[in-house]
Order: sequence, then C-alpha cells, then structure tokens
Amino acid sequence: MAFDLASYLEKYRQDHQHPVNKALHTVGIPTIIASLVVLPFNPLLGAGMFVFGWVLQFIGHAFEGKAPSFFSDPKFLLVGAAWFVKKVTGRGEAAADTTN
Repeated sequence: MAFDLASYLEKYRQDHQHPVNKALHTVGIPTIIASLVVLPFNPLLGAGMFVFGWVLQFIGHAFEGKAPSFFSDPKFLLVGAAWFVKKVTGRGEAAADTTN
C-alpha cells in the first residue's frame, strides 16, 4: 500500500484541533528539527533543544486530550514535519490552522 501524504495530513489535522496544541507544535516541531542540525556541533545544546521540543509537544497533547499520532503509526513523526512546512509556507489546510 502506497503512502498517501494527503490522508496522513488530514488525520494529523483531525488529531490536532486545540489551539494550544497547535501553537506548541508550531514551536516544538521546528525546535526538534533544528536540534538535529545543532547536535553534531554542540551536543548539549542540541540535546536540550530536542528534549524541549518534545516537552512542548506532549504538553500540547495534554491540552488536546489525545495521545500523539505517532503512537499509532510512526510515520506521523515525518507527517508532523510536513504539516509544519505546509503551515509556514501557506500551502494547504495547515495554513488555516493559525487562525484556530
């Protein structure tokens, strides 16, 4: 079965409705991604950023009242990054998430 990014993004959107969760993901996801770049050059800073980004995400899910999507399917770890890119570039429904 082929990976259908549109379907995954829709499920991700459905699982992330609470405005606090969306706001914390908007900060947490790029922090995690940036930490992977920083880690080889400054392991302490990179590790701190990585942990901080995940803490933000889990706090967001406490507001949402739902477990993170990747608990059901690890592909959602990449879908979250795709959601963030769509949000900041103004492409797709993810861009509309900033108003909720």
